[in-house]
Amino acid sequence: MFHNIARHGSLDRLAIGLSGLCIVHCVATVVFLGALSSVGHIIDAPIIHEGGLALAILLGAVALGFGARTHGMMLPVAVGSLGLGVMAGALSLPHGESEAVYTVIGVVLLALGHDLNRRAAA
Repeated sequence: MFHNIARHGSLDRLAIGLSGLCIVHCVATVVFLGALSSVGHIIDAPIIHEGGLALAILLGAVALGFGARTHGMMLPVAVGSLGLGVMAGALSLPHGESEAVYTVIGVVLLALGHDLNRRAAA
């Protein structure tokens, strides 16, 4: 069953969707923190960023790793790993525009890696 799910790109689609949610979260946090400063600490909690990164690493390792084993192409793994690295590096930056910009760049690279993986498997 897992083999069929991974082979048909479902994990990659799920990971791309998670990447989209991450972008929405980052942009919404930056835009709305000023207006929602009374509840901003909840939206901007470090556990959300760390948990999201952990989930992205887990999905990336499973989906991209399985794809590489199936189709033998390493480009999706390389692009996705670069994206995860940029996302992880963004966690070391102070909260604000630069963190959001680097996180979005990392998320786009990760989503591109998953898309390349999905296309290579097709």
